[in-house]
Amino acid sequence: MNDMAQAPSVPLLEVRHLSKSFGPVQALSDLSMALHPGEVVALAGDNGAGKTTLIKAISGVYKPTSGDILLDGQRVTFSSPQEARERGIETIYQDLALADNLSIGANIFLGREPMRKAMGFLPVLDRRRMAEAARETMALLDFHVKRMDAPVSNFSGGQRQAVAIGRAVYWNARVLIMDEPTAALGVPEQRKVISLIHQLKAQGRGVVFISHNLQDIFAVSDRIIVLRRGVRAGERRISETTHEEVVRLMVGG
Repeated sequence: MNDMAQAPSVPLLEVRHLSKSFGPVQALSDLSMALHPGEVVALAGDNGAGKTTLIKAISGVYKPTSGDILLDGQRVTFSSPQEARERGIETIYQDLALADNLSIGANIFLGREPMRKAMGFLPVLDRRRMAEAARETMALLDFHVKRMDAPVSNFSGGQRQAVAIGRAVYWNARVLIMDEPTAALGVPEQRKVISLIHQLKAQGRGVVFISHNLQDIFAVSDRIIVLRRGVRAGERRISETTHEEVVRLMVGG
């Protein structure tokens, strides 16, 4: 994990003057932000504020109309989410994209299954390696379930979030973009997800946290960036702002 540590002056991820338009519609306009190792930056704003466009531009879904994205101070361009993942940017969307009928290990390796050679036969799935990866990754997140081989459909919402986060961690994601990770969860499950995010911070990873839940934002974030109609309406350190001020920035009051 030490290889993630670096001088605080160099952001892990930086967005400079990013704009994105869809025909005549300007979804993002001249937006800049930075994310440092071990930091959680929240994105807040009403529907249509530009949050989804921003994270899709960072993660390779959209090509920005103008502006730059930098990793470790180096300019990068991604033509697909796969390219962004290969560089250590992982997005965990609300639907999690888990295969319900498969185990934790199988979900970690989904689409990248490890194979081993069987004597005289075609290669077969290396189930032992998948199980070991599941145990090690879940231990890293201080996450415990009784049956690691159970299908993830058996798990609660918070546990499923842990599996999605574990997959990103196993593939060495350094920037995790989390889209509404506590939505539709009960309070105990929300607390578990918040705990998982604190674990990621402690490992020196950077987290972009998108949420409508200001309570969760204040519980886990270091800074909050408020978007309104595609522009940055304001940025505050969580320790220096209030729920009321954030709401005023969101609505333009």
